Amino acid sequence: MHSSPCSPKVNHMTDLLEHPRGAEAGKPGDRSAFSFETITRLSPSAQGLGRDGARYGRTGIIHTPHGDIRTPAFVPVGTQAAMKAVLPETMKELGAQCMLANAFHLFERPGEDVLDAAGGLGRFMHWDRPTFTDSGGFQVLSLGAGFKKTLAMDVTGMKSDDVIAKGKERLAFVDEDGVTFKSPLNGDKHRFSAEISMGIQHKIGADIMFAFDELTTLMNTRGYQEQSVERTFRWAKRCVAEHERLTAARLGKPYQALYGVVQGANYEDLRRHAAEQIASLDFDGVGIGGAIEKRIIGNTCAWICDAMPESRPRHVLGIASVDDIFACVENGGDTFDCVAPARCGRNGAIFTRFGRYNIKRAEHKLDFGPLEEGCDCYTCRNYSRAYVDHLLRAREINGFTLATIHNEHFFVKLLDDIRDSIDGGYFEEFRDESLAHFYGK
Repeated sequence: MHSSPCSPKVNHMTDLLEHPRGAEAGKPGDRSAFSFETITRLSPSAQGLGRDGARYGRTGIIHTPHGDIRTPAFVPVGTQAAMKAVLPETMKELGAQCMLANAFHLFERPGEDVLDAAGGLGRFMHWDRPTFTDSGGFQVLSLGAGFKKTLAMDVTGMKSDDVIAKGKERLAFVDEDGVTFKSPLNGDKHRFSAEISMGIQHKIGADIMFAFDELTTLMNTRGYQEQSVERTFRWAKRCVAEHERLTAARLGKPYQALYGVVQGANYEDLRRHAAEQIASLDFDGVGIGGAIEKRIIGNTCAWICDAMPESRPRHVLGIASVDDIFACVENGGDTFDCVAPARCGRNGAIFTRFGRYNIKRAEHKLDFGPLEEGCDCYTCRNYSRAYVDHLLRAREINGFTLATIHNEHFFVKLLDDIRDSIDGGYFEEFRDESLAHFYGK
């Protein structure tokens, strides 16, 4: 039916952004607007890493004020309310269901008050789907010890609580109340605590946010890891209290879900203890965080899920390795975020079903085929390896755009296909075939 010239035009994106579920003028956000619904569970097996052979992998739906997320799902990272070189509309077209932004970086610029005045992260960046923010806890590590990558670290013979990455300066200092940061932008000093992080994240306005935690390295001593787990639990209790206060005070805003973060490095007893602590608090979901040795990443997820209520969604922070994703999904991971697809793409690393390759190698200069045969992303439908190689060598922004689109599509689709395999009852076959193709086994 066609509307008459006098009929009001409906902008569905604007309508969704302005009228999220559970937001009513003069009232606190309705918590029932956020929930998790399980669809299909993986059956227990003799190889199951959970209690009594449980495999916690599942499909489901995270219901949020700004829409639903079908899980397992990949969450692209737009650190500063933007995916570098790619518009939100394009992220939507390539299949992204949600995006994550970094609370610390948005605090530094443009400032949380700007996002609050704009109506929240989604409206600010013109994104009509669910959003996440991390708490700033990662900066405890990256600005403290200086390590940007914390998974599968080589820690042979290395244990030190004062470890600093080579060539780095310590820019974050932890105490019982919080963390003092030295800005990497201008050297200014800032202070984050549980309460400050909650205040910043409430103003940023994402659908899902994380409690402020301390992220350690695998090089920290056992004694320090024990202290850190207890400190993170004390901060978690303060985050829950401040979250409840701000939810009640900020009338007319949609409810923001709060996830607690489980730390404990690669120690099973600490991970289980931390999981029980976080499970005891009134969180909406859980973040599986921290430095984890690659060889036990599936076990770590299972240890944590042993303690978690089925109704809480589980987010695995900072993971984008194909084998790790399969291991984490099988053992309970519902959502995953990582900067690697975009960062690698900008440097010429292209992900495909048959492994990762460097587009800037000489053999691609005259290759006029797509980045990946059979891929239906925008880049592969329209551009060649030779062209993307040229753009990246010339440092043209278009090259960043095209490589990022392909890599983000790869991970979004991988999780979509994993979800289909669980629902369809062929997860094991799909896992084994995918890993054999990707790693050439």
